[in-house]
Amino acid sequence: MAENTRAKGGMGEAAAKKYLESCGYKILETNFKTVFGEADIIAEKDGVIVFCEIKSRASAAFGLPAEAVGISKQQGYIKIAQSYISCRRAAGRDIRFDVIEILDGQINHIENAFQKR
Repeated sequence: MAENTRAKGGMGEAAAKKYLESCGYKILETNFKTVFGEADIIAEKDGVIVFCEIKSRASAAFGLPAEAVGISKQQGYIKIAQSYISCRRAAGRDIRFDVIEILDGQINHIENAFQKR
């Protein structure tokens, strides 16, 4: 079951990457791992570094995919971003946190889905 979920997640991330590229984003990293967790996609557009969490679901029976990005996940992404900025020497750069939800094959890009608290 875990392999099936991982495979679906990989397909969702590939679709999101293709979508972002078609919208003019430059992909900087995929699956960027830190001790705080993993950022699915880190991209850049118009000078802004964008940390993207990708959530895929086949149906909304258990809620919308973006609803799975709770406070804990958001806090983890903020720490991941701080780690990325530090190791890539990107201090002072504008950043943004987006969620890309894929529901039944349809992509919904939520810009500024959450902010650093």
